[in-house]
Amino acid sequence: MASVTDDEVIKKRLLIDGDAGNDEKRLTSLLKTFIRWCNSTDEPSSDESHLTVQRMLATLAQSDHAIQKSSQVYRMNLLEQENYETLNKQIESRIEEAELKIKESKEELKMAKQIRKHRQEYDALAKVIQQQPDRQDTTRKLQDVDEDLKQLEETKQKLEQKLDLRRKQFHVLISAIHELQSMLEEDEGMEVSEGKQDEMDTT
Repeated sequence: MASVTDDEVIKKRLLIDGDAGNDEKRLTSLLKTFIRWCNSTDEPSSDESHLTVQRMLATLAQSDHAIQKSSQVYRMNLLEQENYETLNKQIESRIEEAELKIKESKEELKMAKQIRKHRQEYDALAKVIQQQPDRQDTTRKLQDVDEDLKQLEETKQKLEQKLDLRRKQFHVLISAIHELQSMLEEDEGMEVSEGKQDEMDTT
């Protein structure tokens, strides 16, 4: 699995932390307000005292919401990480399969080239045989060569068909890998966008 860059670490940290800095300031302000309220000489039933209490409750609610939100984002990131690890393993497995099929295709191509070479040698031999004076022996040898050529041609056609099938299967596999990589990049882009949107909404 590819190493994580510093930028990705910072982005994930920001998504997890959320507005932690603002929460700290908010709680500090709440503590100061609470101390002032405790030391205030106003009656608890006064409008000013009631307004202060409502503000403190609102601040507590905002801090609680931020904590819940950070917890949800953290759990979501864990699930996404597991999902990415699974996808990465699938991609690696498919790449290994593709490499194996490429290796097999190369071997089949090598065999097809060898068959072609043998056919050329048989053709050359057939020409030499045709120049020999013994007609009956020459005819018999030519028939044997023709039979061998037919068998070689059939073998070659089967190998070429199989090789063409392997190429098509490899092309489909590579296309699927590219699609999976595109999905991963889109998911990462969406996470960054959602994180930025959450920051704007909180602000």
